[in-house]
Amino acid sequence: MNILVTGANGQLGNEIQIVAKESEHDKYIFTDVCDGYMHLDITSLDDIRRMVREYDVKCIINCAAWTNVDGAEALEKYELVEKLNAKAPENLAMVMKEVDGLLVHISTDYVFGGDPYNTPCKENQKGTPTGVYGRTKLLGEQLIASTGVKHIILRTAWLYSEFGKNFVKTMIQLTATKPQLKVVFDQCGTPTYAGDLANVIFDIVESRKYEGNTGIYHFSNEGVCSWYDFTIKIAELVGNTDCDIQPCHSDEFPSPVKRPAYSVLDKTKIKDTFGIKIPYWVDSLERCIANM
Repeated sequence: MNILVTGANGQLGNEIQIVAKESEHDKYIFTDVCDGYMHLDITSLDDIRRMVREYDVKCIINCAAWTNVDGAEALEKYELVEKLNAKAPENLAMVMKEVDGLLVHISTDYVFGGDPYNTPCKENQKGTPTGVYGRTKLLGEQLIASTGVKHIILRTAWLYSEFGKNFVKTMIQLTATKPQLKVVFDQCGTPTYAGDLANVIFDIVESRKYEGNTGIYHFSNEGVCSWYDFTIKIAELVGNTDCDIQPCHSDEFPSPVKRPAYSVLDKTKIKDTFGIKIPYWVDSLERCIANM
């Protein structure tokens, strides 16, 4: 089977490039809009159709999205954010529906957050996004489902990796150069190593376990922490122990969007359906830092 990967130069796309080398029978085609990759504009239905037809694609793994949460709130950016996070996934779904293919789409814990809760979010829980990023990602999920395409939507959270810009890399740099650092402790979730997510996607697609099991699933690493706890562990693992890391409230860092205070994802469904064992977040963080 020929598998098209969008957003190949992002964190998850780079991790999929690594695991795809282990494929024994599928061919992966990596695309992006930057130099070094086959170019594909996922906002263009015609471009998607042309590439799917030319390469006989039967599965698309969509890693492309607008992910700048604060930047999404700018009025002049709304049309672009909606196009990338909602209309483009619908385009991919429509084309896969035409060829009876599969769409694997990455969504986010930011589809939640508007209602107060303190238990892990399940897939059938009502979406209550608090900002443009979350609203457009939720709309993308809904548009995909409305096409009737075979789909696996994976909601994830707090993604980091060896690649690109992310929280782990930022905290490594800041704890190495600043004598003191304040990090919010009133937002809780689960850090997710993109390498673990890539492996799960690879297993589901390569094994064809998605047959009869399409729909929405949650995936993050196991466990719960705050951004403060996350930072403490990052600094500890890289030996940046001279930095005085202090907990603070979210309102000390004004933001144009209210972030979810508790966005832990319940992963019972994906574990039961696909028989996967999910690593604890600290263990995965150790592996990622070792790979750096």
